[in-house]
Formats: sequence, C-alpha cells, structure tokens
Amino acid sequence: MCLAIPGKIVHIGNGYAEIDYGGVSRKASLRLVQGAKVGDYALVHAGFVIQILDQEAGEELSKFIEEIMEQVGSGENERADRAN
Repeated sequence: MCLAIPGKIVHIGNGYAEIDYGGVSRKASLRLVQGAKVGDYALVHAGFVIQILDQEAGEELSKFIEEIMEQVGSGENERADRAN
C-alpha cells in the first residue's frame, strides 16, 4: 500500500518544491507533474509530487489526515493508561 501525504507548496526552484506539512517543510521533486505553483496543495510520495490538488481538496484532505492522527494518538494514550 502506498501513502501520499498532502502539503502546501511554499517555494519552487530548480525542479523542486518546498512543501509545508503543517509546520514541517521538506523538498519534493516536481519531475512528475506540470503547472505546480506556490500556494498549490500537492500529494507527495517517496519524495515526488505525484498530483496537484485544488485548495478545497488540499485543505479537506489535510484536515481529514489531522483528525485521523488525533484519533490514533488518543488510542495510544488509552492503551498506555490500561497498561499502567
């Protein structure tokens, strides 16, 4: 199974985009897509932008993943509490 993570493009240069993932920035190659611009949301897998998303889709997907991570985190806390 492959997992692509959404992020917002904050800078473009030399064939790479700097992608912001909620405060953490990483570089990703733009070799597989065309027309990316600063402010776009992008799906990134294995260091490559594989799809450009419109703002609505990017924000919706980012929010969905954030909610999942919160649920996973709360589940880990519950397991730790039961173990103690």
